[in-house]
Amino acid sequence: IAFFLFLTIYVVGVLINSSIITVICLEVQLHKPMYLFICNLSIVDIFFTSVMVPKLLHMLLSGNHIVSSAQCYTQFYLYIVNITLEDTLLFVMACDRYVAICKPLHYHRILNRRNCSLITIGIWASVVLNSLLVVSLFINMSSCHSNVIHQVFCDVKSLTKTTCTTTQIFFVVLNTEILIFTGIPVMCIFISYVKIFSVISKMKKKESRKKAFSTCSSHITVLSIYYGAGLVGYLIPPYSDVLDSVFHIIYSTIVPVINPIIYSLQNSALQSA
Repeated sequence: IAFFLFLTIYVVGVLINSSIITVICLEVQLHKPMYLFICNLSIVDIFFTSVMVPKLLHMLLSGNHIVSSAQCYTQFYLYIVNITLEDTLLFVMACDRYVAICKPLHYHRILNRRNCSLITIGIWASVVLNSLLVVSLFINMSSCHSNVIHQVFCDVKSLTKTTCTTTQIFFVVLNTEILIFTGIPVMCIFISYVKIFSVISKMKKKESRKKAFSTCSSHITVLSIYYGAGLVGYLIPPYSDVLDSVFHIIYSTIVPVINPIIYSLQNSALQSA
């Protein structure tokens, strides 16, 4: 039953995200900055769930829970890439909404096609290279504890339990990565929305306020679910391996499905396309 449940969720998530990518690519009216970033977010959601779910399905079907070191490090690398891309894209999407509402006259100058292309390429390149740095540092640490991890996939929390030579430089780099790609973006997102709500509250017409808020509602919903779930995962006690595994299974399967549904339901342009 579990196999067919997760298989169904995985297929539905891939199909919905693929549909959004296809629609945005084919419809000229959707060739705008906001939809470019939504398209990239859908690509990341497909990658994210594909890193976790196929291996989980293989485990459920075969009963074989063994993962080779190469598979584990590859999964670890792709996990970091996807999480970091998601954080960065959500930050850029908040900036897009900030410019659209707070600086509407400069929107097309600031977020023109060239700048959006450079932003997108810069995000992917920096995340891919920085994630390589983290994984390469971890691979150089020797494993002296049990090579068994009580998780359905390889992440930082589970892998660090198998090492005995965790170097200071690894955690310095890791914490720097978290600060740059998660901490600073979250802070900037918060500041952006404080300014956005300030501008919306000063609009005289009710229709203008409603329209401005509707352009942000889907992004706010996705932010709440994504970071809310992340906070729940952070609060799980480190000794609770079963609870941690259950959370990561739900997180890696449900969130990539919810994101495109939210953007589809709350965006009239996507619905009409």
